[in-house]
Amino acid sequence: MTMRQQLADSHRLVVKVGSALVTNNGAGLDEQAIAEWARQIAQLHAEGKQIALVSSGAIAAGMQRLGWQTRPRVMHELQAAAAVGQMSLAQTYESCFSRHGLKTAQVLLTHEDLADRKRYLNARSTLITLLELGVVPIINENDTVVTDEIKFGDNDTLGALVANLLEAEALIILTDQPGLFSADPRYNPSATLISEGRADDTAYEAMAGGAGSSIARGGMITKVRAAQRAARSGADTLIANGREPDALLRLARGEKLGTLLFATESPLAARQQWLADHLQLAGSLLLDEGAVRALRDGKSLLPIGVVSVDGEFERGAAVACLSAGGGEIARGLINYSSSEARRIARHGTQEIEAILGYLDEEALIHRNNMVLL
Repeated sequence: MTMRQQLADSHRLVVKVGSALVTNNGAGLDEQAIAEWARQIAQLHAEGKQIALVSSGAIAAGMQRLGWQTRPRVMHELQAAAAVGQMSLAQTYESCFSRHGLKTAQVLLTHEDLADRKRYLNARSTLITLLELGVVPIINENDTVVTDEIKFGDNDTLGALVANLLEAEALIILTDQPGLFSADPRYNPSATLISEGRADDTAYEAMAGGAGSSIARGGMITKVRAAQRAARSGADTLIANGREPDALLRLARGEKLGTLLFATESPLAARQQWLADHLQLAGSLLLDEGAVRALRDGKSLLPIGVVSVDGEFERGAAVACLSAGGGEIARGLINYSSSEARRIARHGTQEIEAILGYLDEEALIHRNNMVLL
């Protein structure tokens, strides 16, 4: 089975569409194109796939509604354009998906939301809940309040971060180019399309050109770097022309289209390596023998198996899980603060809401946010 054919078995995908496509190169929201992507996503949804959509276009849509021909440089004008454009962008997506019986949800994120562990878990829980409810999240950067994201215009990176967040098998980047070329085809007629390669091959950065229009920000180089970032969580990246007929369907079914930059590790293996090597521990949990057995059987850590909590930490902190003898058997990202964990330790899941006044997560540490040592 080829790398592309394996994508046909993917369950969870992140799709990113760029400003040039969403706004038809700045002419205004391309409702026909958005309707076409909605149709394809609805078909993939009917086949059992979960799709999160990262969409650029708010600033470009706002520029069109405000009658601006060129992208402004003054920050408050960019933020105003984003605020105006986000309204019509969300409305258009909702209208197009509703024709296929699908609900959408608007999710505005910043890179800080995904860098902070507590906010990371909050975003992850919300997005996974939406996917499990059959809702299509429409994700964009919160351009109206954050300056760095506007300045760099890096929704390709946001797409990679969302792929990491959701443990997606693949990131599909739809652009106005056929894919990654060996050189910039605008200036080198002998440039050839790269059909497939390793995401961690640094030679691809030299091949990528800059921004392709006054509407889009970033260009192919940000897509190559997004593929590198997505690969760290085990996700493959596909870069293809979003104007190709049935591009999403063909890519998701393994057809040879565009450029595939594949990860060298599985999502689970890459995530576990990250947890094992790159997190500072903020505290520890002493487990009873039943909880130790449960973790070794691949289950999540429930409060009832926790004997005691050591350290002071917030939700999303990395903590160690210790056996009765004090040996570290696992580590992971905890769903409750230290004070909350102490209150619900030795209690069943059904008691959490009565003790805390709310139920955030049933598990103290979900198995997907844990690595055994």
